[in-house]
Amino acid sequence: MTGSLSPRVAGLLAVAGAGAVAALASGRPELAVLAAPLLLFAGVGLALAQRPRVSASIELDRDRLLEGERARATVTLANHGASRAEVELLLAGSALLALEPPGPVLVGVAPGATTTLELTALARRWGAHSVGPALVRVRDPLGIRAWSGQLGGRLALRAFPREQRLRELVAPLATQPFLGSHVARVRGEGIEFADVRPFAPGDRARQVNWRATARRGALYVTERHPEHASDVVLLLDTFAEARGGAGGTLDAAVRAAAALARAHLARRDRVALVDFGGTLHWLEPAFGTAQLYRIVDALLASEIAFSYAWRAVESIPRRVLPPTGLILAITPLLDERSLRLLADLRRRGADVTVIEVSPFAHTPPGRTESDAVAHRLWRLQREAIRARLQSLGIGVAVWEEDAMLGPALEGVNRFRRSARRSLRV
Repeated sequence: MTGSLSPRVAGLLAVAGAGAVAALASGRPELAVLAAPLLLFAGVGLALAQRPRVSASIELDRDRLLEGERARATVTLANHGASRAEVELLLAGSALLALEPPGPVLVGVAPGATTTLELTALARRWGAHSVGPALVRVRDPLGIRAWSGQLGGRLALRAFPREQRLRELVAPLATQPFLGSHVARVRGEGIEFADVRPFAPGDRARQVNWRATARRGALYVTERHPEHASDVVLLLDTFAEARGGAGGTLDAAVRAAAALARAHLARRDRVALVDFGGTLHWLEPAFGTAQLYRIVDALLASEIAFSYAWRAVESIPRRVLPPTGLILAITPLLDERSLRLLADLRRRGADVTVIEVSPFAHTPPGRTESDAVAHRLWRLQREAIRARLQSLGIGVAVWEEDAMLGPALEGVNRFRRSARRSLRV
């Protein structure tokens, strides 16, 4: 810790100096006598002031939480000196992490004793936050000198985005021959009814449909659709965002990506993540809970990186884009580069679905009539963009942040069923 003179000393020296000058100017020594105690007090204080020996440690009751939740931070102060220490403490934190109490805390620590303080950290937004170090200031008993510095370490605190429960997901056009929860379009061993056909050599006895056999007088068997898994690629658009106040379309996109990743992994799908924007990051497809944590940790690092660089499909590794996988593009549809990427993927035969994070909540119309007209034209332009994507066979689910994501996915499933003939499997 570094030491410095407190403002009190400066005031005492200023008053004593003024008294000495006045005594010399007026020839009245009693003014100098009045200033002498002030000088004596400052001198005694400087002589008795000792460098404090204070240490601090910081602990968190948990290092992972959901946005909007609180974590308890425990600060332990120890005084190793021979005199009482008056410690003024302020715990440092991230900009989107609210600490309670918000201001400095003054606490006295007896010599050779320890004191524990408990503070609360509120995660206002998802992301990787930090708590600590503790900013401390220690004054001597007379308040003549002060020492300030940083004690304790910096602890990482991760706030995960809040997720929505999804009862329906986008149904993939193709599946993989792994056990899952999606009804495959092929026929085989499964639960979902497909058709009834005449018995053929090699059919199992348990496949025999006895009702149809009794009605038609010949052996008939039941065909079913098996339950398979699919490959899902979450394509997060980080080219641009609409932001207003404390939130933006990127915040909603990250929450949607986390919810979709959890839901698809719960159905035994392989899930990959591509952060496509000014910077390019990706995670290869994988199963299980470990993949969910990898995806969420990667989403916490997502940010809008401004760039004029042009990126095409070739910049994404082939192993990240399975040829029969379902691509869920989460985008506000604000950058032409993302639109061209989606169109290019569809022309290459990929199964693409767009989840449009609506920017209207962050871009209200202006106050003037011309601003309102421009806002309406912009909304019409966005409708034309959706129509252009749908003409390519890309389903578009429009999601408002204050609404549930599930109904938007139900609407895009209806579109995909009606447009299945135009989609190449």
